[in-house]
Amino acid sequence: MKLYDYAYAPNPRRVHIFLAEKGLDMERVEIDLTKKEQLSPEYQAVNPLCQVPVLETDDGTRISECVAICHYLEDLHPEPNLFGSGPDERAQVLMWNHIVEQEGMPGLAEALRNRINNFRDHALPGPVHYAQLPELVERGRKRARHFLDFMDRRLTGREYLALGRFTIADITLRVAVDMAARMAGKFDLTVLEGRAALAAWHARVSERPSIQGGA
Repeated sequence: MKLYDYAYAPNPRRVHIFLAEKGLDMERVEIDLTKKEQLSPEYQAVNPLCQVPVLETDDGTRISECVAICHYLEDLHPEPNLFGSGPDERAQVLMWNHIVEQEGMPGLAEALRNRINNFRDHALPGPVHYAQLPELVERGRKRARHFLDFMDRRLTGREYLALGRFTIADITLRVAVDMAARMAGKFDLTVLEGRAALAAWHARVSERPSIQGGA
């Protein structure tokens, strides 16, 4: 198997952490987003949506989307369990993972992609060119602040986001929080300051080898 990815992008990092938690390694093909290699005809043949990551299986099947990739790997390598055991746990893990994907990452991306020059005329991922809308930057900031407050409330009295143990939902949240931290200075965001439960969770997951290893 091989993974088409870009080490500095949030979604590939989610898969990197998942692989590290599983103790797995595989061939990686870097698609340099700063050079817009994802828009090349060669990569569009891999993923017409021009996004990373993509997992190519041993029989040549290609799987995009982080959760689909990780779910496939979980089925092949069920331990340690990162999606929950049984229907109740799996539902909670998928629910909270989806909440982070839909309530957290879009606001951050909205602020980032509508301001940074690298995304000029490409404010949304994919092959279609969309102009930046500067008025969306402030809305993205507000969405990010609301999301971080929500996560702080959710984590109050809890060690992990979805279950009593580390799951893929924590991976997605960790990547979102780190994305917010990298944006903090330029976008007037406070991330952990004033959010004690979120900060405690962040410190807790920072001790994991999959995080310490720079995934």
